[in-house]
Amino acid sequence: MHTPAKLLVLSCCAPCSCAVIKKLSDEGVDVTVLFYNPNIYPSAEYEKRRDEQKRVCERFGVKFAELPYEPEVWEACVKGLENEPERGRRCRACFEMRLKKAAEYAMKHKFDAFASVLGVSRYKDLQQVNDAARQAWMAVGKPYVAANWRKNGLEELRQALVKELNLYAQDYCGCKYSMRKISEKEMD
Repeated sequence: MHTPAKLLVLSCCAPCSCAVIKKLSDEGVDVTVLFYNPNIYPSAEYEKRRDEQKRVCERFGVKFAELPYEPEVWEACVKGLENEPERGRRCRACFEMRLKKAAEYAMKHKFDAFASVLGVSRYKDLQQVNDAARQAWMAVGKPYVAANWRKNGLEELRQALVKELNLYAQDYCGCKYSMRKISEKEMD
């Protein structure tokens, strides 16, 4: 994977992003982490995750950007998909909305490309994230770096950093429709 010199990374949370941030920082990439997560419920959870993300960015010396918390925009985006299972059509719609917003931000702020850590969690479908990112790329015209951040030692580094930094690690993606722990069976 060729890493662009100036990269925007859309992040869902600090535990999913910490290894990627460290790797990119260590490589000297001019990286900015974008926090755009209107799907997170309730607002106190949003604030907790945002603050942890800021802490990780500060720790590794990378820039942090936050777009407004717009739960009403997210609700409109997933209307009618409330009962979809994890990894279903609701997740796809959510990814498409957030990745398009990241692509627009990358375009406006002259990033070479954008990426995301939305597919780091084993609870998410990396192919679904990458497909949604391709849609954003086509709609906006800003290239997407499709990377599997679970490989090449990054998963092990992620787990070590979560412990070392004592990161707040949630047990649901953030959306109020997934506020229960996902069983192993649902991930198959």
